[in-house]
Amino acid sequence: MPTLLRTRRAPYQPPVLTPLEQLRAGRLTRRVPQLLFGLVLYGWSMAMQVEAVLGLDPWDVLHQGIARQVPLTFGQVVIVVGAVLLLLWIPLKQWPGLGTVLNVIVIGLAADAGLAVMSEPDSLVARFALLISGVVLNGLAGALYIGTHLGPGPRDGLWLGVVRKTGLSVRVIRTGVEVTVLAAGFLLGGTVGLGTVVYALAIGPIVQFFLPLVSVRLRSRTPSES
Repeated sequence: MPTLLRTRRAPYQPPVLTPLEQLRAGRLTRRVPQLLFGLVLYGWSMAMQVEAVLGLDPWDVLHQGIARQVPLTFGQVVIVVGAVLLLLWIPLKQWPGLGTVLNVIVIGLAADAGLAVMSEPDSLVARFALLISGVVLNGLAGALYIGTHLGPGPRDGLWLGVVRKTGLSVRVIRTGVEVTVLAAGFLLGGTVGLGTVVYALAIGPIVQFFLPLVSVRLRSRTPSES
């Protein structure tokens, strides 16, 4: 009897492009609208998780904690933190793409818009449903945004730059950054709870599921592939 071998599909790997290559890769009439929709959805899903009041992802714990200490809205803090992180890219020799710049602005505005029209549900069941919906939509939004290949967000770009600069593993650097951010946000009054755990466990698989479905196929960069 012949042995049947099962082959596994390799995990999706987004292309690594310079900011100029990102713009020259074509299909901008598809990619830019998808980018904007993904960023708006990302901010809206953040607002859903805030209103669920069951715990946030590490960066949003920090954003909420800062917002409770200064006269700024949650979305305004998201914008300010994103801008500060871009400044930290300079010594890391990281270059922002169009998506990076829009990420700083659009997500914060969308989060504030969502918080303006949403309110905390009365029942625990409704809050849990809002949390789960927010996490799933956040994963979809992240895939939509990443799938345009127009540059990483300021937060992801930070740990990517540190990895390139230090040569340490992604796991060590990203874990270190997010644990530090989570601790700082918690000390400032950000909400840590069940939602924090749910997000940490679910967001990776959700993004991995959606990314191959929404990633934009770019123009080939070699004559043989065009």
